[in-house]
Amino acid sequence: MSDDAGAGPLYTLGLMSDVLGIPRAAVRHWIRRGLLVPTRRAGSLEWFDFDQMVTGRRLAELMAAGLTLAEIDAELVSLGSGDPAAAARADGRIVRDGRRLLLYADGRLVGGGGQLHLGFLEDAVRRESPHHPEVDVIPGPTPREPEPDAVVGTEDLLDLAAELAAEGHLVEACEALRAMLQAGPPSAEVAFMLAELLYRSGDLTAARERFYMAIEIDPDHLAARASLGCLLAEMHEPELAIAALDGVVSQQPDFADAHWQLAGVLEETGRIEEARRHLETFVRLAPESPWSDAAREKLLCLS
Repeated sequence: MSDDAGAGPLYTLGLMSDVLGIPRAAVRHWIRRGLLVPTRRAGSLEWFDFDQMVTGRRLAELMAAGLTLAEIDAELVSLGSGDPAAAARADGRIVRDGRRLLLYADGRLVGGGGQLHLGFLEDAVRRESPHHPEVDVIPGPTPREPEPDAVVGTEDLLDLAAELAAEGHLVEACEALRAMLQAGPPSAEVAFMLAELLYRSGDLTAARERFYMAIEIDPDHLAARASLGCLLAEMHEPELAIAALDGVVSQQPDFADAHWQLAGVLEETGRIEEARRHLETFVRLAPESPWSDAAREKLLCLS
């Protein structure tokens, strides 16, 4: 998170994912769909303002209610009369009635096409706790891989991989991304996404190779360099990890996540004063991060 010309705190994609408790694949899916719009971009890095975080929270609540990414897409298209982004950002609460999404605002429930809904459902919404906005939770179907003879495009594979990853089907999600890499020219972003999923599945060696692949394709892919640094630290290669993370913060000084990660590796290798400087930078850049309290405690311990 950083301050951009006084416009307020900005959240990185990773920080948004951690705060909302959702997979990064879901955040990227909503960016592709236009439901989340980065406030700022710098190469492979993206930042989001508070309004985008609010929209992300609403979408995350729909996931928690049992909707799949595909169902959210379809319902928001209907609710927004063809503009899912407008529905996601509309004033009021999005609630679920069976398999429909409805917008509750100004004491009214409105469905797709502006249709007004009356009766017991409004009473149910009024009684709902704000922490549980869903009206009726029906688990969505488990995503399936496409039929063998189906013609699948790039967007279809990205959507499939995101859906599978969101549902915890990491092996199948990895296969969808591998299919993309095999079907077209090498893509740093796809290699990076595959590396993240391999890491989540516990295959650290394969993840490392894919992070390297992403960087070989795009040497300025700082998100891949930062993730590689964290992975190298976990694989007990601290000097390589420090080199990777130090290069990231040198090129992008306001990338808060990398300062936090670098501080941890420096502390473990006994470079306390350097660790303190990066912790101080992290707290300044990301005062509302889930890790900010831990960073402040570390600063006290290292003083």
